[in-house]
Amino acid sequence: MKKDLKTKKVAVLAADGFEQSEFEVPITKLKEANAKVDVISLKKGKIKSWNKINWGAEFEVNKSIEEIKTNNYDALVLPGGVMNPDALRMNKKVIQFVDSFMIQGKPVAAICHGPWTLIETGKLVGKKVTSYPSLRSDLINAGAQWVNKEVVVDNNLITSRTPEDLPAFCQKIIEELAETVFVN
Repeated sequence: MKKDLKTKKVAVLAADGFEQSEFEVPITKLKEANAKVDVISLKKGKIKSWNKINWGAEFEVNKSIEEIKTNNYDALVLPGGVMNPDALRMNKKVIQFVDSFMIQGKPVAAICHGPWTLIETGKLVGKKVTSYPSLRSDLINAGAQWVNKEVVVDNNLITSRTPEDLPAFCQKIIEELAETVFVN
């Protein structure tokens, strides 16, 4: 049975240098499930993707981090890419936004290098996660239990390793979001 997310609104948070497939595929799958998706970044305008070995396409930003509130969203997606999470985790408003999702128990989905941003919240202690293998030590040092699986779900937290894991990652996001009910 196909999940219908027509009542759900998802924030996809990215900065220049996000991995293009880890951004495009979840957005496409969420929209196919009828979710409303906002692309959020550090500034309005366009953000540039990284496509495997070089710069990729540019994408329009719907809202800047300065003009959003967690209560307006049901879930958060953090694509990977090396440059993207490195920029996001240095922004205080980004960390407050992500932290708020974790506190409220709303689904947070991070793939590849996306969990780097999660480390800054201090909320990974005791959480089971996965990521791109090079983040293993960073996540363990942040108190997380790192495992090597295509997708890991620990309560509201959904993590995945690489673009090859996108089918399982997207399926879990949609499943978790379909089962979640919030009162804002």
